[in-house]
Amino acid sequence: MVHRSVAMPRFLALPCAHDPSKILSNQNYVFRRWKSGSLNEKGDTMSIYAGRCWVVLFATAVLGIGGCGSSVSTGDVRDALSNGKAQVLSIVCTTGQVGDLVIHLGGEHVRVETLMGPGVDPHLYRGTLGDTQKLNRADAVFYNGLHLEGRLAEALENLASRKPTFAVTEEIVAQSPQLLRKPPEFDGNYDPHVWFDVALWTRCAETVTRKLVELDSAHAEDYRRRSAAYIARLNKLHDWCKTSIAAIPSDRRLLITAHDAFGYFGRAYDIEVHGLQGISTADEADLASVNELVDLLVSRQVKAVFVESSVPPKTIQSLIQGCAARGHTVVEGGELFSDAMGLAGTQEAEYIGMVEHNVNTIVKALK
Repeated sequence: MVHRSVAMPRFLALPCAHDPSKILSNQNYVFRRWKSGSLNEKGDTMSIYAGRCWVVLFATAVLGIGGCGSSVSTGDVRDALSNGKAQVLSIVCTTGQVGDLVIHLGGEHVRVETLMGPGVDPHLYRGTLGDTQKLNRADAVFYNGLHLEGRLAEALENLASRKPTFAVTEEIVAQSPQLLRKPPEFDGNYDPHVWFDVALWTRCAETVTRKLVELDSAHAEDYRRRSAAYIARLNKLHDWCKTSIAAIPSDRRLLITAHDAFGYFGRAYDIEVHGLQGISTADEADLASVNELVDLLVSRQVKAVFVESSVPPKTIQSLIQGCAARGHTVVEGGELFSDAMGLAGTQEAEYIGMVEHNVNTIVKALK
């Protein structure tokens, strides 16, 4: 499949301005123009200037450059808890999946804030000044890693020098990198969507448990007890996913979605997966990619394709229309939750419920 990567233009590497109000008022305009392709190197100097300023301002605010920040170690957090200065761990997580993991494992000993809510695309997310305040006051920060967080990734990695900051995937990278997908279209980087393989997400749960114990050893047994119970649920979920997807006839076991988020899912549960866009939604699907998938849908007589909650549905509509022009009817099989989870109070607001929803939706449409 052919993908066209959208790279950050080199002319955004201009010096930073010193007026935050101009930065904030222009950042959305700049990135909208850049993404649409209407921003070029010959014009829009003030907008380019403001856009670059936003990138530098966010990193500066998070890192506390210029004496505004303070350094907090794992030992400092542990001492504050043991001395009674803090009642619970204040933790900031980037995505809903990571936040849900910390909530289930931390229980009453953690207070979790999540930066990216339902429907938010982490690949394109831009941090706000409100985010910097949350990050700066947190006892610890957990994030997915593997560049899922896009423009926040560098700031999060640098934040680790100032306070306990952990990628939930870090132990997989260090100990079992062979378990990670490395698609050629992702320029040598790993596929970050590890939660689609429940067995891999279980490894992330083990990592989070160890980090919580390091931060708050007084409640180590509580964390380990909660971890054992939750991992047992994840193991059961993993087996259920295998059985459910196996119920789809093998010739119909073809999952086509808006972007390549489901690679781990396909590998773990034996279903062929194709995405119209690349691993990151910053990749744009070109006409050749659309035609490739239309050919596949028609030749295999696939009857459904799937939209994603965090990706605009227009890309999938192009496949449906292309098939119609070839005399083959394809319908939307339903909405899948990929990079973001569901609204609070719904089944999909929790990781296990999200996985169950996705599998049930796929099986119903393809079986």
